[in-house]
Amino acid sequence: MNVPTTPTEFYDLFTGDDLKWVQITGSKRFDYPIDYEVAILHVDESTGRVDFLSRWKPDCYCHYHRHVGDTSLLVLEGEHHVVETHNHETVHKTRKPGFFATNPGGDVHMEYGGPEGTLVYFNCQAVDGGLFDVMDRDGTVLKTATIEDFLSGAM
Repeated sequence: MNVPTTPTEFYDLFTGDDLKWVQITGSKRFDYPIDYEVAILHVDESTGRVDFLSRWKPDCYCHYHRHVGDTSLLVLEGEHHVVETHNHETVHKTRKPGFFATNPGGDVHMEYGGPEGTLVYFNCQAVDGGLFDVMDRDGTVLKTATIEDFLSGAM
């Protein structure tokens, strides 16, 4: 898939039928509703960069996690909620469409969609092939999601 160069091309990408969305749901192990989908836009294995879209069902989460490397994001639709944990302090942020940020890896957080759900574009940098550490609430790493996981749909 070609990387979009104009806003119209970008919009066409995430509204088109050619994206392969992979749904990810939780299990009984998690005490919060996990229901989101990911669509890969571009992977550059030589540099470890991954571009993807993620969309959440209303009031549903992705797994508690941390990004291993630098991450940029752009909120496209809906409210994108982020709950971060810093030095035993919890901070809740609500991001609206048009919000853009670039963050270094290492921040531990949860993300979820607002009452209408949300759609977010991400650009992530892998470190030694790893993109995200999926964690339990105690901070134990359950799995490191890799570029290979993204390419195979085994996220």
